[in-house]
Amino acid sequence: MKLLHAADFHLDSPLSGLSPEKSAQRRRELREIPARLAKLAREEGVDLVLLPGDLFDGGRVYPETVRSLAQALEEMAVPVFIAPGNHDYFHAKSPYAAVSWPDNVHIFTQPDLQAVELPQLNCAVHGCAFTAPHREDDPLSGFTARLDGRLHLLCVHGEVGASGSYAPINPKSLENSEADYAALGHIHAAGSGKAGKTLWAYPGCPEGRGFDELGPKGALIVSLNEPSQLAVTSPDGPAVTHVKLGTVPAAAKFVPVCRRQYRVESVEAFSFTDALPQGESPDLVRFLLTGESRFAPDLAALIAQAAPRFFHVELRDQTTLPQDLWARAGEDSLTGLFLREMEARLEGAEESERDKLLLAARFGLAALEGGEDIRP
Repeated sequence: MKLLHAADFHLDSPLSGLSPEKSAQRRRELREIPARLAKLAREEGVDLVLLPGDLFDGGRVYPETVRSLAQALEEMAVPVFIAPGNHDYFHAKSPYAAVSWPDNVHIFTQPDLQAVELPQLNCAVHGCAFTAPHREDDPLSGFTARLDGRLHLLCVHGEVGASGSYAPINPKSLENSEADYAALGHIHAAGSGKAGKTLWAYPGCPEGRGFDELGPKGALIVSLNEPSQLAVTSPDGPAVTHVKLGTVPAAAKFVPVCRRQYRVESVEAFSFTDALPQGESPDLVRFLLTGESRFAPDLAALIAQAAPRFFHVELRDQTTLPQDLWARAGEDSLTGLFLREMEARLEGAEESERDKLLLAARFGLAALEGGEDIRP
């Protein structure tokens, strides 16, 4: 069996930090995620699709967003399972309840695990829904799949090994579930693990939405072998018990589907121009300017230089004053007196204040020595 596992689309996110025009463009691009996944599902020839939650960023979504999602899911032409998460929890007025979804789409609506059997695939999908923004109980607590010779799949939104209000999942619950694969959502970085016989994974989000979601983003294509079985005939009659010996994932492949990446790159301030690409990059980049510099870099000028090369660019000044300047603190001069005062303030400063004090030291030196006061 081959399945597509994706989660955390967060459609119609506000995307703060971008200009209104680029925020609108990014929302349109995020709206294309389901269509890109439908194309991937057809190309890979998957048998079913598992989408464990947070497909919407909230309960209020644009009608065209819902329509495009429904159309893409229908075009997948295989069974699709949705387990609503904390952002798009199921309730009477949620898009999941207010819209007529294609016949191949099943939406879990209860907080307790429900099973949907797929005889044509010799498997059962077990899933549940957030029905409120928070959930403090373990959705897998007390669940164990039947040893009946079928593949048992979980589709759940929650946090493995965490405590809190977003469906914390105890690794022991995963182990006791005896499921063959647990398709999880909520964590925006791809990752996987194994608890007993159960392989579990997060695909991460298919598109980053900020500089806390860096690098390639996408979905998982997972192939599972049929479960090995041992038929044990009951001495009291013809009944046969299927004892599962375990399944082995044939492949778990991460497939990038994002149109743009968020990236953070460190670059020496003096070589910033050389670090810029020759052509245009589709990405959103934050440059951290490093190295020693007597004066604060002109961030506005550097951003103006870099902006045409990227969809979005930001700069952070992490340069420091040259060490030889601090050595002048011992001078019997106004500059030496100023540097001694700034050193004393820095020694007792909180971490949050150090950047401001270093910037003040630069401006002060510029004023004392006739340098240009270059503001970021």
